[in-house]
Amino acid sequence: MTIDHLLEELQLSVEQLAERSGLTCQRIAAIADGRWTPSPVERGKLAQAFGVAVEQISWGHTINPRNRRYHQFGLPEEF
Repeated sequence: MTIDHLLEELQLSVEQLAERSGLTCQRIAAIADGRWTPSPVERGKLAQAFGVAVEQISWGHTINPRNRRYHQFGLPEEF
């Protein structure tokens, strides 16, 4: 399971998860988007907030590097 899947499944907002876990909304959003891999401490806090074992959550980066480049530099106006 991923963080975004758990948020949807448990019908939690990022704000609610931040309150439960003690992490910032920005950090949780980055983790859910796959832009940040959480530290072991952050993993423990998030797993506890969800009520699942740390091992049940997928923690790796999920963002497509090609899409990341386009977001940084933009697409050409003309193809």
